[in-house]
Amino acid sequence: MKPKVFLIIFLCSLFAETAFGKDFFVSPHGDDTHPGTEQDPFGTVYGAKKAVRNYRKESPEDRTIRIIFMSGTYYMDSPLELGPVDGGDTTVTVKYMAAPGEKVVFSGGKKLSGFERVKDNLWKTHISEVSLYKWHFEQLYVNGNRAVRARTPNLGSFFQVDEVKETVLVKGSGRAPEFGVQQVFADKESLSGLQLQQEKELGDVLLVFYHNWDNTRKFVEAYEEETGSLYISGQGMKPWNPLNKNSRFFVENIRSGLDVPGEWFLEKDGTLFYMAREDEDMTTAEVVVPVTDQFLIISGKKQARVQNIYFEGISFQVAGYITPKGGNEPAQAAAPIPSVIMVDYAENIHFVDCEVAHTGIGAIWMRAGVEDSSIQRCYLHDLGAGGVKIGPFAAGSKEGLENDVSRRILVDNNIIRSGGWVFPCAVGATIFHASDNQLTHNEIADFRYSGVSVGWVWGYTPSFAKRNTIKYNHIHHLGWGDLSDMGGVYTLGLSEGTEVSNNVIHHVYSLTYGGWGLYTDEGSTGVLMENNLVYACKSSGFHQHYGKDNHIRNNIFAYNIKAQLQATRVEEHNSFFFTNNIVLFDKGSLLSSNWAKINFTTDQNLYWDERTTEIKFDQLSFKEWQALGKDKKSIVSNPYFKDAKNADFSFLRSSAYRKIGFKPFKTDNVGVYGDESWIKLAQFDPELAAKFDEIVIVNEGF
Repeated sequence: MKPKVFLIIFLCSLFAETAFGKDFFVSPHGDDTHPGTEQDPFGTVYGAKKAVRNYRKESPEDRTIRIIFMSGTYYMDSPLELGPVDGGDTTVTVKYMAAPGEKVVFSGGKKLSGFERVKDNLWKTHISEVSLYKWHFEQLYVNGNRAVRARTPNLGSFFQVDEVKETVLVKGSGRAPEFGVQQVFADKESLSGLQLQQEKELGDVLLVFYHNWDNTRKFVEAYEEETGSLYISGQGMKPWNPLNKNSRFFVENIRSGLDVPGEWFLEKDGTLFYMAREDEDMTTAEVVVPVTDQFLIISGKKQARVQNIYFEGISFQVAGYITPKGGNEPAQAAAPIPSVIMVDYAENIHFVDCEVAHTGIGAIWMRAGVEDSSIQRCYLHDLGAGGVKIGPFAAGSKEGLENDVSRRILVDNNIIRSGGWVFPCAVGATIFHASDNQLTHNEIADFRYSGVSVGWVWGYTPSFAKRNTIKYNHIHHLGWGDLSDMGGVYTLGLSEGTEVSNNVIHHVYSLTYGGWGLYTDEGSTGVLMENNLVYACKSSGFHQHYGKDNHIRNNIFAYNIKAQLQATRVEEHNSFFFTNNIVLFDKGSLLSSNWAKINFTTDQNLYWDERTTEIKFDQLSFKEWQALGKDKKSIVSNPYFKDAKNADFSFLRSSAYRKIGFKPFKTDNVGVYGDESWIKLAQFDPELAAKFDEIVIVNEGF
């Protein structure tokens, strides 16, 4: 390029920036009394916010206001709160962004130091604020790794509930009692080993229950050694999912539970004990605890929305969660649990190239009345709850929700994994009362419950969850044998126009029932599930509990463990259309539950059992099944995949799939896209995959 041309371009860009926008600069070494220039930057995000607010009053016509953060860590002791006056408008955009090539971290943590060895790998330090100001925290991170608050049994193990007796004190008018006391019985010998009678603060000991799809978290109110029972209280148990002999639990925040590396315990006097892992030197380790539970709250009003705010290249790290005195009642998908980034009544709010990590709650919630916003190329990991939530979760009557519905949110090209550390029933990405949203090209993995959940109405009552799109996502390694009743993609209610297509879903493993790949649950209606590859799920590749006129077509269901296809409730109307699918298996049954009794349309499918050519459709042969009017143009044939055992589902030949009108689809374009480093970051840890496989092998007896 000629020097003269280069100069003209440079001057034009400089003129454009100064004529149509304003830049403020922030540095960890700056000061909020400074003017916010590159030479004299602000020191905190709070100072920058104030400057933007003042500048908007003075120069409302400027098109872009950039708050540029220089490299470093910015410590936060409270969330950044932005309202309508802090955003832009139809012509003005406000951008909070990292300087090009710089690493910018917003940290809600406090570093601890002064560790002394007690003995062996047990260390301690003293935190004066705990005793002086009653400061408390429930999460701790060592060298960027989440530590485990002392618990028994240790991580991965549980006590089994023997029996639960409930005394209802306030019945109320609902299906569940308003208040009750539960006496939980478990193995007396195991509980006696906890030394609960020696606990100085028994009321600080937390019981965490896993029951079906829920978690209940309650503080111990009393321990009865003679009967081997623990007392808890709160809302009465839910009749649809109570604590019972099928429930499991562990005991957390108990001094006697501090017995393996990676665990910690905080005394009331401020003494923190930590058992170091083999590779940790506590004299140099970075130990961080959270001082805030949230990073960012964008809160508009129905008549005054927050507009046009971008966050680019910001890493939000270390935020906590403090269990309320009453504990946590069970809630599907951890629905009421907030996120570290909350957005309400806003439009054109965008998160690009951001990170959220090491939290006690969820990552990002575009909650009530959010429109035309996005989360793109963000890395959300090591989360206390779920990754992304869209829309309000209100249950019951939907009256008055019209103005709260969130619409047209794009969640694209994100890595969302390793969540549910505090609330295991949380979901990777959830759409509640929201419509016309897109979840595309995301990597969603390593959650204890479902990968994607869409809809928040049970049955056939009106729903706002319409025309949502879930496409090209890689969803895998879910459940881990901890909870039940989950799906790779889980849908609810009237969902006309919703599309679940071109996803790869695998390794969904539940505790008992309900480890499904595609799961149309209560009342799911008008859902299209097409071109999905589903394999290695526990209960079946596809399951419909009940619903109406869903289209399940041109999918591959392979090597699922208990069964391949499942349907439960028999209804008079057409439940679904099952056409042009390929079903391949080498264990379990083809069909489960009431598939053979369901009123549905099924045809032009290919079925292949690698063990035999005499496939059974429930108790019927293929010819007997066809005689009932089912699968008249379907075939029993080898699909001729190249190497299905190693997850290569491309075809060696087309002769079989052409007979059923199956249209091959690509799977190498699923998941994240972009530069090599981003794609490499999305790759799943082989050691974690091996641990998952081991759980399946042990539980299934393979």
